Formats: sequence, structure tokens, C-alpha cells
Amino acid sequence: MSRMHLERHRMQRIGWLRAAVLGANDGIVSTASLIIGVASAHATHGAVLVAGGAGLVAGAMSMAAGEYVSVSSQADTEQAEIARERQELASDGVHEEAELAGIYVQRGLDPALARQVAVQLMAKDALAAHTRDELGIYESTSAKPLQAALASALSFAVGAALPLLGALLSPSRQLALIVAAASLFFLAALGGLAAYTGGAGIARGVLRVTFWGALAMAITAGVGMLFGAAG
Repeated sequence: MSRMHLERHRMQRIGWLRAAVLGANDGIVSTASLIIGVASAHATHGAVLVAGGAGLVAGAMSMAAGEYVSVSSQADTEQAEIARERQELASDGVHEEAELAGIYVQRGLDPALARQVAVQLMAKDALAAHTRDELGIYESTSAKPLQAALASALSFAVGAALPLLGALLSPSRQLALIVAAASLFFLAALGGLAAYTGGAGIARGVLRVTFWGALAMAITAGVGMLFGAAG
């Protein structure tokens, strides 16, 4: 009895993975930096929490809107390319068949086999064949604006909630230090998880996110100290 062989490739989750990692990373870094900057300016514990909460809400909405607009533009471009390809197939199918065969020749097939493959694929679904092999648009990686926007907003909110929770539970004097240490830990975990899920090197992923996170927090702490001293 034959069994269908199913494979799960990481490319199938690259869209939501990118949005989720970007959102969570931005949530941790921006909110932690905001909290540390305000705390370094000698603000009260309540003011720090208000700033962090406002940063969470504003950042989540900004991420959702930005991701939706960006991915919608990509989706519009994809749809325009597909529409043009549909028109070309309707007006000059012979040329499109030769074009598809030429793509297969470049990939290593001999001309006779490439033409045969092109003919058979176009007989089944010409637009799908050209969308996939000429335009490079696949269902698993095509732009999904709403999915990307929701993933970005949710992941940002989750990421931002972590340093905010640390600020809520920290005593005022050690708040900046505790939030920074906890946020770097969360960033390291996020970088490692993202690298593992995407099949990349874990050490590189951890170092990359923690370095830039630490730099952002250090700079905002310095700015907060300057404003605190000036006040």
C-alpha cells in the first residue's frame, strides 16, 4: 500500500515567523528602552508604568498599521503581476508557452523535455504555472496583509508586556537594572527560538538581538539621565 510522502518546509512559515519575531523583538526593545529612559530621568514608579503602558498600546497599533500597509502594497503588486500574466496568456499563448519552456531549459532540462513539461503544465493550469515558475509567487509565501498585521500587533503586545511586567514588580531603585536584565534575557530567548524555528544558527540569532537590544537600552538610559540632570 503506497503512502503519500508529506514534507514540511520552513519556507511555509517564513511570512508569519518574520512578522512575529519582528513584532516581539520591537515590543521588548522599544518598551524596555522607554521604561529605562523614563526611569533614568528619575520619574516616579507610576509615571514609568504609564509610559510603558502607553508605549505598548501605541506600538502595537503602529506595528499593525505599518505591517498591513507594507504587506498590502506587496499583495497589490503580486495581483497586478498576475493580472498582466493572465492578459498575456489570453493574447499570446504561444509566446508564453515558449517563455515557460525557456525557464525550464535554464533550470537544466533539455529543450524537448522543457517544451513537453511547459505544454502539460499549461494544459492543466497555465496561469498557475506562470505565476509559480515565471513570477516566483507561491501560495505558501504570498503576501497576506491581515495575517501579518495581526501577528505583528499581537507579538508586539506580548513582547512589550514582558518588560512592563518587570517594571511593575521591581522596586523603584532597581527598576532600570532589573528591566534591562530581564529584557536581555527575553531577547536572547526570542533570538534563539527564532533561529531554531527558521533553521539558522542559534548562537548568531541570540547575539544579534541581544547586542542591538542592549545598545538601544544603553542609549535611552543615557538620554534619560541627561534629561534628569537637566531637570
